[in-house]
Amino acid sequence: MTPSQNPCKRRHPTPPPPSAASPAAPVALSLPGFVADRAEAAVRVERLLRYQFCDRALLEEALTHQSFSDGAFSYQRLEFVGDAALGLAFSNFLYLTNPTLGPGALSTLRAANISTEKLARVAVRHDLYPLLRRKCARLDLLVGQFIESVKQEVMHDLATAPYGGSVVKAPKVLADIVEAIAAAVYVDCKFDLEKLWKVTRWLFEPVITAETVDEQPVTTLHELCQKHGKVAQFETWQKGGMTMVNVFVGGEMVGLGSSEQKVIAKLNAARDALGKLIGGAKQQVLINGIANGLVDEIVELRECKQKLTEQCIGKHWPKPIFKLEKEGGPAHERNFVCSVQVDTKTGTFVTIGDPMSRVKDAENSAAQKMVELLLKL
Repeated sequence: MTPSQNPCKRRHPTPPPPSAASPAAPVALSLPGFVADRAEAAVRVERLLRYQFCDRALLEEALTHQSFSDGAFSYQRLEFVGDAALGLAFSNFLYLTNPTLGPGALSTLRAANISTEKLARVAVRHDLYPLLRRKCARLDLLVGQFIESVKQEVMHDLATAPYGGSVVKAPKVLADIVEAIAAAVYVDCKFDLEKLWKVTRWLFEPVITAETVDEQPVTTLHELCQKHGKVAQFETWQKGGMTMVNVFVGGEMVGLGSSEQKVIAKLNAARDALGKLIGGAKQQVLINGIANGLVDEIVELRECKQKLTEQCIGKHWPKPIFKLEKEGGPAHERNFVCSVQVDTKTGTFVTIGDPMSRVKDAENSAAQKMVELLLKL
């Protein structure tokens, strides 16, 4: 994670008076609080982690922003270590729990789990920002705005989106706090990576997996539009430090996404477009809208693996064996091809599915072809 520009160009030893030049917060915006009792702040973190520090000075360092001490003593060194340590911890976990995934898919999963968007939401969910020592009214304003946007995500069921569902930029300071605290644990336990993972893993729940990450909404959107003779077009522009992406289908804007990273902004925009096109406000954009038949087709495809398994059990055959046959495309637009093998009393049959944007969908595609094959026998 690369450092971003420090928003605290002017530092205030005390909160600025109402007449200060700092931007005024909207009336409905509640600015983050501050836990002045440092012993209480440390206890809160230890209680949260269920871990007692041998050296609490590490924790105090992790909870100090550079604006508080003019950069002389802050979490920056720990954040540097935490970024790498969490990346390695997630790499190990994903490698061991996804034996069939290639490096591209594993990289996508790791990026989703340790992105600024994800870690910032971890900090919000566990109320970590009030524990941070800082002297920066501007930072409080940015974090306050982001917290409000996350509340809206929860209301609209977007909080579990892999790269975040908000158009408000996730303040890097929130991700930094999580990484610095993780590093404090890592250093305190003598650089024991396994111990670090045991202590911190639950903070990141739900961990994004190959089954839950929608890393290929771009491919899914293109496939959907092609079925209806339409073309999806992406328009990229900049707003402050954010990359904004608009999605157009048939000349009409159907989706919007944003992120510090262009690739993730495009993913968010495609996901937004899919949500509106399938049963949403923009479903009429495609030919006569998206017919119920297409929605039924999508649902039916996603249930094929389960149906095939139930069929095998009902006929007292071994459970179907799924295998990842091929993985291709760039890291942000991977596609997967899976096969399935079914051993029946009359022989062994294998079918290969169509390329899909997710392993789970690729398995369902192979299962669908197997179900069709078995019906012909």
